[in-house]
This record gives sequence, C-alpha cells and structure tokens, in this order.
Amino acid sequence: MIKARLKYIIKTQKGKVPKTFSDDSSYPPYLSMDYLRGDTDRILYVKPKDEYKLVDENEVLVLWDGANAGEVMFSKKGYISSTMAIVTPKSEFFEKRFLFYFLKSIEGELKKASTGTTIPHLDQNFLFNTHFEFPEVEVQKPIADYLDEQSAKITRFIQTKQRFIELLKEQRQSIITNAVTKGIDDGIKMKETVLGNIPEHWEVRRLGTIGRFSKGGNISRSELIYTDDGVPAILYGDLYTKYDIVAENIINRITKGTAAKSVELKKDDLLFTGSGETKEDIGKCVIYNSNVPAYAGGDVIIFKQDVFDSYFISYSQNSSIAKYQKAISSKGEIIVHTYGSKLRDVIMPYPPTLKEQQEIIKHIKTESRTLDIAISKAEREIELIKEYREAMIAEAVTGKMKL
Repeated sequence: MIKARLKYIIKTQKGKVPKTFSDDSSYPPYLSMDYLRGDTDRILYVKPKDEYKLVDENEVLVLWDGANAGEVMFSKKGYISSTMAIVTPKSEFFEKRFLFYFLKSIEGELKKASTGTTIPHLDQNFLFNTHFEFPEVEVQKPIADYLDEQSAKITRFIQTKQRFIELLKEQRQSIITNAVTKGIDDGIKMKETVLGNIPEHWEVRRLGTIGRFSKGGNISRSELIYTDDGVPAILYGDLYTKYDIVAENIINRITKGTAAKSVELKKDDLLFTGSGETKEDIGKCVIYNSNVPAYAGGDVIIFKQDVFDSYFISYSQNSSIAKYQKAISSKGEIIVHTYGSKLRDVIMPYPPTLKEQQEIIKHIKTESRTLDIAISKAEREIELIKEYREAMIAEAVTGKMKL
C-alpha cells in the first residue's frame, strides 16, 4: 500500500465562466451541473478559446463550489464550469478510473470539509495535505474493473427508481398547483386574470405586499458540529436536500457561539433558497414549523408574514406558476441567484379567508399522502443502495475486499 499526500500525485485545474454562450451545436457544450446530471434539456455551447478548459469524456471532475462542493463525477466532453475542476493523476501512482473511485470513497469527507459562509468551497488543504492510503498502481485496474461492473448495475437501479420518483412528484406538483390556483370546489365561479382563471372571490397579490424579507448569514459548513449538543441550524443547501414544504426536525447543529452571530428563526417563518444550481429549483420555499430556536445560514432568504396561513404560502410558492416566475427573474448560468427584491414581485392568487386556505391545505395533504409515502420509500431504497455502493467502494480501494 502507498501512503501519500495527494498534492504530490494529482493536478487540479478549475474551469472558467465563458463571457458568452451560443446555441450553435457545432461548438462543444458547457458542462453545467444540471447538464452533467441530465437534469435539463437546455444545452449551452461555447465558442472555443484557449482560456476555457476543454475536457474529454470520462475525465475525473470534482465540484469545487456550491451546495454539493466535494461531489466527484465523470465528465462528458465539453468545457467545464468555474465551479468544478478536472483532477489529473500522475500515471505511476493512479490508474484514472481507480482515482475516480478513490475520490468517491472520500467524497463524504470532502463535502464535510467544504468551507464558506454563503456558498461552500472545497477545502484544498484537506484534499492536498491529508495523508491517504491506496494500493499500488498495478493492482488498481482489476479493482476499477470490478467497481465499474457493480456500479453500472447500481446506477441502473437508481435511474429506474429516480424516474419513478419523478413521475410521482409530477403528480404531486399537479395536485399542489391546481389546488392553490383553482381551489377545490369544482362548481365555483371563476374569473380571468394574468395568471389564468382563478376563483372569482380570490385576489392576486404580490408576495411583497403581505410580508417582509430578510437574510440569514454567517454560518459556514465547516462550522457544523456532529453532536446532539448544538443549536439547530439550516443552511441553504439543506432546503434542497433535507426538507420539502416544511422543516420541523432540524438535522444540522452549530455551537452557541456560531449561533450568536447568525439570524434566529421563528415558527412560521418561510425560508427561500437564494442560490442554487438550476433555475428550475431556485427560490424553493420551506416553512419553519418548530418552536425550538434555529438559525439560518447565508443565502437563506427569510420571509415573515401574518396575513395568510404559512403552509398555504409554502404550497403556493412551490407551485409550477410560482417556480416559473422565480426562474425567469433569477440571475446566473452557473450558480443561480435570487433575492428578496425579486421574490417580492412573485404574484399568486390567494383565498381571502384562513378557513378556505386550511381546507386547501388539508386537501393537498390528503391527496398527496399516498404519493408521499411511495416517494419516501423509493428515496430510502436509493439511499440504502448508495450507502452499499459507498461501503463497497471504500472496501475495494483500501484493499479490504478480496476480488
């Protein structure tokens, strides 16, 4: 086995943001995260320039900046974004595919070690200066071959489950959008508005007319503690990965000292994501539904109001109509941003009484319950198979698994 610091045996090079993009498909594509993950049909192309970093298929990439900083992936052919870096090994130490699996085996540590008070960044010191152990290059190929075969099977399983989840979420999205824009009374009289037909007695309101925005801040991922003793905290990436519509049992913890320099949340506060990787997800809304004090990290936009039921607003702001408005007003192609000044202009229809809002909330929860159970079950199955894959890779790359 070899024990070494990676700074002596790998090279990294970050990408660069092109000044302009093109729709000309004769140019190489721009490797944004949503493109690499297959989450978008929109492909941006880049006119070649020497300062941009062009990579081939199946190069090893590490996400350098963003909520998932530290994520390791294979490339497609194209220009890498400024938020990622290509990792090139010295051949006498690493077979390239083995390097990919080795980095995958420490991906969780890379993510935990990311730093930054708003947008997390990969900790170069941890990546380059930690002593890691791995087998000699001549035994790496059979390990990589085995992991290729097993990973392909797991990837097919995950893709099947993810397609199933997407279909269920589309059904749930339809239930939410219809309920918060049309109501739940099929016989009610409708009126025409800029948002389409809505119940006659509802009114269209700008979000900024019913409350006020503020921001969280001053919590970096490196300040999270992994004990039950700390104070609950929500980072903007958590709103994408840990919570859906509502945040009640807060997972992350910080020290009281870190909390003292941040922003405290109150029950019924609405939390919006100020940064994200795609326009489709920007400005996701989650209601904070707990009496336990918690604190908001940077790029969490906080909305306080006492006009409508906060659950109704959370559902409303996660409807297709609200998502579209947030997407078109957001800024950035690589890391997408929105602000309270943009969110305040999102218009949606609102029932005038709390009673009607609560009836709609109950309807959405009832109609979505079976879908939510199926989604949770499928997501748990994916989580378990990913945990198995992580354990398999860790055992293989450290030589603990006999092939």
